[in-house]
Amino acid sequence: MVPVSAGLVHTSDYPGNYPGYDDTWDMQKFQKNFRIDIVHLDESTMEFDMVGIDAAIANAFRRILLAEVPTMAIEKVFIYNNTSIVQDEVLAHRLGLVPIKADPRLFEYRSTGEASAEEEGSEIDTIQLQLKIKCSRNPRATKDSADPRELYLNHMVYSRDIKWVPIGNQADVFADSVIAPVHDDILIAQLRPGQELDVIMHCVKGIGQDHAKFSPVATASYRLLPDITLLEPVEGERAERLKRCFSRGVIDIQDVAGKKVAKVVDSRLDTCSREFLRHDDLKNAVKLARFRDHFIFTVESTGILPPDVLVTEAIKVLMVKCQRFLSELDSTDLE
Repeated sequence: MVPVSAGLVHTSDYPGNYPGYDDTWDMQKFQKNFRIDIVHLDESTMEFDMVGIDAAIANAFRRILLAEVPTMAIEKVFIYNNTSIVQDEVLAHRLGLVPIKADPRLFEYRSTGEASAEEEGSEIDTIQLQLKIKCSRNPRATKDSADPRELYLNHMVYSRDIKWVPIGNQADVFADSVIAPVHDDILIAQLRPGQELDVIMHCVKGIGQDHAKFSPVATASYRLLPDITLLEPVEGERAERLKRCFSRGVIDIQDVAGKKVAKVVDSRLDTCSREFLRHDDLKNAVKLARFRDHFIFTVESTGILPPDVLVTEAIKVLMVKCQRFLSELDSTDLE
């Protein structure tokens, strides 16, 4: 890889646009250089490097993660009783944004149209949830108490109060994985004695392109790998100042022949700081660049699916798009 001056990477860049950097397409070169390195992976976040790819493909992959990997979300809210101060429309909107932990790969898309809109849905395309709760006074509360948590029962409605109502054979199919909100501490509404909620919800399969509630990620972003080069030895007090100009861990001070010398340890931790440009004796000692084909991806899941599964599903969506495009080309040639 050849680093280039820090700047925007455009999809309109043409081969030979950057001196000394050959970005003409070559299949053998792509197969040799392309790789994906997983740097960090846990239940909710994933960081990996995608190396040897064009910016257009990397951005397409990011957009697919945001808007085209399907999930299950609340689509219809049937409010039978709502005596809280929260309006029906606001309540329905809040419920729709609660992430539901259900594997969308086990469900089908619900057919569209006026006829299907009137149908209740089936076990293969719909999840039914219920929220039924009523607030009452706590008979055991002390007489002079002013704390609502002690005075009332069920006065805080959380996502944990949403219960799954199986349809058809769903109880047997999902016996090992109970369908429920991802987080059980999402506040939905506050009640006072006598107020109650009685709501039925239908979850369907959809994509973030239709509504943000279907997006499987809290964020999906990438950045180019920084490349920091010291053009001259930076020693003594200058080295200490240079270290403070970058994020922790980027620059380290080493003892060379009894002198404190600055050295680049991990440019990956850099946040593209330009602080060193404020110092006249440092601004010409450092060169900043970025690798144009080394993308550092960060994927944070909403919890519906693990981040590694989301990445795999996004790759499948991209493959289907490519196959569809090739099919269109073949059909055009036949015509």
